[in-house]
Amino acid sequence: MFIPCDRGGGSAAPDFKGFTLLMPAVSVGNVGQLAIDLVISTLDMTKVGYFYTDCLVPMVGNNPYATADENSTELSINAEVYSLPSKKLVVLQIRSPFIKNKYRPFCETLLSWVKSSKYARVVLLSSSHAYQRDDEQLLGTPLRYLLTPDLEKAVGGRMKELNWKEMEKVAAYPGISDTDKVLHIPGGGITKLLFTESCSEGIQMAVLLKFCSEGDNIPDAFVLVNYLNEWLQLIKSEVNLSSQWKIPSSWRLLFGNGLPPALF
Repeated sequence: MFIPCDRGGGSAAPDFKGFTLLMPAVSVGNVGQLAIDLVISTLDMTKVGYFYTDCLVPMVGNNPYATADENSTELSINAEVYSLPSKKLVVLQIRSPFIKNKYRPFCETLLSWVKSSKYARVVLLSSSHAYQRDDEQLLGTPLRYLLTPDLEKAVGGRMKELNWKEMEKVAAYPGISDTDKVLHIPGGGITKLLFTESCSEGIQMAVLLKFCSEGDNIPDAFVLVNYLNEWLQLIKSEVNLSSQWKIPSSWRLLFGNGLPPALF
């Protein structure tokens, strides 16, 4: 459920009709969430509301995109909505894991909001376990995409121009039968459920994902956000594209504060 921010001028919900909704799946390495951080920080997006749900682990913390002492004490919660009207872009950032058995209720609530807000399309940034790839997925790029049938009609040709590789289906019964193929995204969290539900409900959704392993996944986030930028052109493409993304202040704490100097 979307709750708009009260900025002193009332709390009327903003108009998102025709906008693109960009969001992460809470998946292996948190790659999608890190990539979303880069988008919000670089584009200096404005927080316009919260996505209130009992499907995520509750959390609260300081402003992850603080640029000065004045805004560093602003509070952030587990699911927040940012907007950039000039690019017709809305971002939903998710900062905590899902509560057990709450995947489906979250997807239902989210897709209901997508339809009521009349978003033009949804782009889901995700990741999948690199070690569970089959032989075909080991070849070439570690990046993949998926399009719902309704979005395929609109942008399928563009993906072919970009020479992108669609996520392969894998054998449902490996070693027994290779004829039955299914979509398998291990470590992808809500990715498969949200995608299949969007297909059923006629929602235009794209999934962009990267095969990766747990660890320092900052490099994976840069690769994924550059992949996104090839299509949506959020920032100008140059030779060293990664250097154009603005790293948020909260990333200094990704691996803790370090050892206190007093120990040495």
